[in-house]
Amino acid sequence: MSGETAVAPGQARRSSPATGVLPEIAARAEAAIAIRHDLHRHPELAFEEHRTSARVAELLQQWGYEVTTGLGGTGVVGTLQRGQGSRRLGLRADIDALPIREDSGLAYASQTEGLMHACGHDGHTAILLSAAHYLAHHGNIDGTLQLVFQPAEETGSGASKMIADGLFERFPVDAIYGLHNWPGAPVGHFGFVDGPAMASVDWARLKVIGKGGHGAEPQGSIDPILAAAHIVTALQSVVSRNVDPRQMGVVTVGSIHGGQAANVIPDVVELKLTVRAYLPEVRDTLRRRVTELAEQTAAAFGARAEIEFPRGFPSVINHPQQTAYVRKVAVQGFGAEQVVPDFAPRTASEDFAFLLQARPGSFVFVGNGDSAPLHSPRYVFNDAAIAPAASLWARLAEDYLVKDVA
Repeated sequence: MSGETAVAPGQARRSSPATGVLPEIAARAEAAIAIRHDLHRHPELAFEEHRTSARVAELLQQWGYEVTTGLGGTGVVGTLQRGQGSRRLGLRADIDALPIREDSGLAYASQTEGLMHACGHDGHTAILLSAAHYLAHHGNIDGTLQLVFQPAEETGSGASKMIADGLFERFPVDAIYGLHNWPGAPVGHFGFVDGPAMASVDWARLKVIGKGGHGAEPQGSIDPILAAAHIVTALQSVVSRNVDPRQMGVVTVGSIHGGQAANVIPDVVELKLTVRAYLPEVRDTLRRRVTELAEQTAAAFGARAEIEFPRGFPSVINHPQQTAYVRKVAVQGFGAEQVVPDFAPRTASEDFAFLLQARPGSFVFVGNGDSAPLHSPRYVFNDAAIAPAASLWARLAEDYLVKDVA
């Protein structure tokens, strides 16, 4: 972010704390950052977050929460019930890391080779834990708070597994909220999106099967490389010619492999691609046209296409009422100047979408300042975002969990 001072080697960037931070949360800022750094040193992949889950559960128990572990494999739920209020609020953080070799130069960089918190889930967890401490010790709430620490967001399977394990039956909520840090947005500022906020994503694996042969006598073969090249080109027409120009769709071929030698035509070429959209009907169109083009283009060259195209996860669609509500809480607590105007939907994906299909709620964005992009080996979560984001969760809980009006 322009105007910030340089960062010394091995240190994370910390901007000046944002206005609106609750004093009790500000007083524990260093403790929250220490938790984040500890989690960062010990990243764990999807459904392997045993140390992370144990640490989260330990802290919640120390602070007086009723703690349930093992939900969805390695998920944790902390429940805090105060008073007689009937309202029930859910707040969620994701806890898993990525298979990326860290190149941040931080003093607290990953100690596990090939794994890294490159999406800021360590920060999201620290944010929710900071709010949890405040609400347990200082919170003025009357109702039930459910804190959901979810595994396996990066694989798109953690939220659905927690739901299948009875998340909302065992820990009922009237509304569910989550957040994600976003590089490029001012640190500690908030972004809100009505309706589609993040894209759906489906992964496809495509095999183009031909007939191998000698490169000097291609007439005796069916060249899958030639067919695959035409398929990649044809797929570029899907969004431009099959999707309404006013809607969003993305088809990306990210991997193509076939053959070993310059003078040998292989039998098979394999492609891997992703398909993204905001609207379910656009998603269905992309899936249908990708399949048709792959099969028909391969056939035109005498080859055959086999496609594995499981459904990934849907788009994050924020509910209007809940989005307006959390935006109001942010404006009241931080001022309108700390809300990013016209924050645009993101084309990345998030399995919080499954939670929003099951319960009303909203997915919020908090600025990470001028950092490397998400999933970069040089990405650094901005510690200065913890206190304002934790304060937003605390303010939301105190505003929402109020004594029922007779």
